[in-house]
Amino acid sequence: MRIAAAAWMWNVESTAMSEFKYACPVCGQHIKCDSTQSGSVMECPTCLQQIIAPQAPAGDQKFILSGKKLGEAPKTQMFAPLFPEPVRRSFPVAAVALVLLIVCTAVAIVFFRDKIFKSGDQSGPARPINNPQSPQAGATPQKADAPPVVIPHASDTNWLLSLDSVAFPDSPAAGRIHGEDFLCERSFLQSGALTLREGTKGALNYGLIINFSGARPETLAGKTINVTTNAPIAAHVTLRWTEGGQDVKGNFDTGYALRLEFGLLNKNHLPGKIYFCAPDDSKSYVAGTFNAEIRKPKAPKPKP
Repeated sequence: MRIAAAAWMWNVESTAMSEFKYACPVCGQHIKCDSTQSGSVMECPTCLQQIIAPQAPAGDQKFILSGKKLGEAPKTQMFAPLFPEPVRRSFPVAAVALVLLIVCTAVAIVFFRDKIFKSGDQSGPARPINNPQSPQAGATPQKADAPPVVIPHASDTNWLLSLDSVAFPDSPAAGRIHGEDFLCERSFLQSGALTLREGTKGALNYGLIINFSGARPETLAGKTINVTTNAPIAAHVTLRWTEGGQDVKGNFDTGYALRLEFGLLNKNHLPGKIYFCAPDDSKSYVAGTFNAEIRKPKAPKPKP
């Protein structure tokens, strides 16, 4: 009886000694088995993966062995880590770059705001215009980087009845008519008469008309005309202005000074330069460049 009890106790102790634990290579769950199950396929109770149990440890080894996932190549790792490896996250480089770009832009705006946001104030003694002598004045906007054409106020120093020292301003024709500043906003040649006027449409009530007695544009193209104050015969010149709500005309056949330089015909336009000085008490004059539109002659009035 004692022999049987001793044998049973030895068998229990032997069985207890053959049990060991190993870790699931997938989820790290500890699984208990004995040496007789080494190399057999077992199911992880946590992740339900098929695991091959490792060989039982020799002696009193305290490391936790790691099983092998079924169908996976054997690993050189002899034991599973006690703690799972932390997940590595990539550094948000794109987010940092975006923040730096926003900060740099804000700093640039603070330091260079005076250059970025320029004031549109063009106030002063001179008045700017939008190149009124262009063939398509008002239709094509002026480029943002082009400076505005500035016309100075009329001055008595520009009123010269002698052509000896005349110089054409490199700007649209302007000057003074009957004591008021004049700016040519449109010009045209029709039936041999050259008209420089303020305003682009409507009735002509402020401007200059030079009549060449029906001369054709082809005849005037490329020509230079000089008229001195003592010329016995000259083209008829008319000044137009408004006074007291009424349209007024001033006519000159002689006594004025005029220099006209016509360019060549270009797409139904005749460019040119003008200096005109009238012998009136208000010291009227017009000087600068123009690009006259060529219009068809007016239809003759029917005879009664």
